[in-house]
Amino acid sequence: MSPALSSFFRAALLIGGTALTSATASAQTPAAPPAGPRVDFPQPSPRATLKSRVGVTDVDIEYSRPSRRGREVFGGIVPWNEVWRTGANASTKVTFSSAVTIEGKEVPAGSYALLSKPGKDEWTVVLNKDTTINGSVAAKYKAENDVVSVKVKPLGLAAPVETFEIGVADITDTSATIYFQWDKARVAFKLGVKTVAQVSDAINAAMASGQPLSPNFYFPAASFYLDNGKDLAKALEWINVAIEKNPKAFWAMNKKAEILAKMGKKSDAVSAAKLALETNSAQPDGADPAEKRKSESYIAEWSKG
Repeated sequence: MSPALSSFFRAALLIGGTALTSATASAQTPAAPPAGPRVDFPQPSPRATLKSRVGVTDVDIEYSRPSRRGREVFGGIVPWNEVWRTGANASTKVTFSSAVTIEGKEVPAGSYALLSKPGKDEWTVVLNKDTTINGSVAAKYKAENDVVSVKVKPLGLAAPVETFEIGVADITDTSATIYFQWDKARVAFKLGVKTVAQVSDAINAAMASGQPLSPNFYFPAASFYLDNGKDLAKALEWINVAIEKNPKAFWAMNKKAEILAKMGKKSDAVSAAKLALETNSAQPDGADPAEKRKSESYIAEWSKG
């Protein structure tokens, strides 16, 4: 047999052996059973997501909601004076879209684990950089990762809360209260946001961009400057532009009256309110009652001198 033919038979034998081995292995390996229909079962502590906006800052909170189910909660399944995940399963995660303050302490934008240490008379609320903490918090928690830690007084509840709950309440342009409650305890802390600085910077950037601004820019910009005690001359300039772009905007005329009154120009404010009332009353579908009352009250108040 020639060397070439001998090599051919050896290669064929190897290939055949490999195929036979693979076929044998396939025959011996049972096929995976079909997955079957998916069934969703209720979870003891279902997940929840809370989304809220405070000023122009987004606040997102992801947490699990355990229930009492007849158990003793604080001092029972949640021990006193031990770091708690503030919920169940994975630690509660809170995300701020921009820098905030917690009880006056600075916190950069980002995501944090919301941890707490329950006490009978005082709780410690902690924001920690490690958002992966779950299971045994005591074994994984590292104080060096704390971004902020504050002491707060718990509030006793007359009626017990069955299912753990986190909320955002008392929302203003610059602050809110974040609270959590379960069983007979409610714990709350103050959230501060830097709305005035954020919006002022955005307005300045828009004005400096050199690009045409939407007609809808001028009214809220003037209102923002008025409401936050900023440059009233600039607010008056912007409200005049808003009225120029929409001569039927009676609400903008009322706002102009407010700005003029704040500047001490009561006579001019009355004139602006009268124009607002006249324009509003000429609307095809009738006057807007709220703005009408506003104009009338301005005229009555500022006509006194």
